[in-house]
Amino acid sequence: MLTAEPTVLTASADPAGRRVLVSVRNLRKHFPIVAGLLRRQVGAIKAVDGITFDVYAGETLGLVGESGSGKSTTGRTVLRLEQPTSGSVTFDGIELAGLSGERMRQLRPRMQMVFQDPQASLNPRMTVGSIVSEPLKEHQAAKGGERHDRVEELLGLVGLEAKHANRYPHEFSGGQRQRIGIARAIALNPDFIVCDEPIAALDVSIQAQVVNLLERLQDVLGLTYLFISHDLSMVRHIADRVAVMYLGKIMELAPVGDMYASPQHPYTRALLSAVPVPDPELESGRRRIILQGDVPSPANPPPGCVFSTRCPEVQERCRTEVPEFRETASGRWVACHFAG
Repeated sequence: MLTAEPTVLTASADPAGRRVLVSVRNLRKHFPIVAGLLRRQVGAIKAVDGITFDVYAGETLGLVGESGSGKSTTGRTVLRLEQPTSGSVTFDGIELAGLSGERMRQLRPRMQMVFQDPQASLNPRMTVGSIVSEPLKEHQAAKGGERHDRVEELLGLVGLEAKHANRYPHEFSGGQRQRIGIARAIALNPDFIVCDEPIAALDVSIQAQVVNLLERLQDVLGLTYLFISHDLSMVRHIADRVAVMYLGKIMELAPVGDMYASPQHPYTRALLSAVPVPDPELESGRRRIILQGDVPSPANPPPGCVFSTRCPEVQERCRTEVPEFRETASGRWVACHFAG
């Protein structure tokens, strides 16, 4: 059963005066490790381990980090597709933790998800029209001819034609399948969409088209995104603010311009040093930060700062004391003893 913990960390108000649509406080999602004949719990994988952030209405918050850092689990837990172990998720002032199944179902139309692999997330036995109309049918949002018209409208919004409604997912390219997934996600006019690495499975030439589509839909429909990705170049293009995750924790959160111009956390600096620069002269003069070792197991994270085993700037304090996730400047949050 989910138990809310006292909120220790706080997030500052948006300088632009936008309202908070999604508020996450001390969120944890631990998966039990069981062993033995009696299947007793012998440990836990700490996929998400006490994170706090806000998502403002109308913005795109980028969530980046290495594979296994907990990004996708964060997105699924925020939407209550995974039940949190502890902590609080508030959507538009409504605490999601204690909601019954029926009350949560009533909120579902306002919170949707675009999945990473469009081929795996689309039923191959259903036509595109059936896939896109399924949310409308499930929530009784439209019937008969009205539903048919709505499907045609949605396909047009994502750059597909009405005739595509009678085809099956395998008849489309990867980029087109992702457009079908996006059409399904916006069918019920949601406020908030979690985009879980929506371009990772696509060719590079198609990625920009999908990102441009998401930006256009955000402008037209007033959407709010949590955009999960490991592609820092694309996140820089689409996001308003960026949160960097490592081993289940947020290391740094800042406006996108500040993050890329002057990262404050050593892990963020290492990630950004690996992003290619299109200017050959600048690229030749840049210093790459090569992290030593592998990411520790989320079942047995190191004491103190979770990044201490790989940090090039580690000090003794880092190995024993967990750094506070604190605000070092307006809108800039860092989990490092020596930042700021």
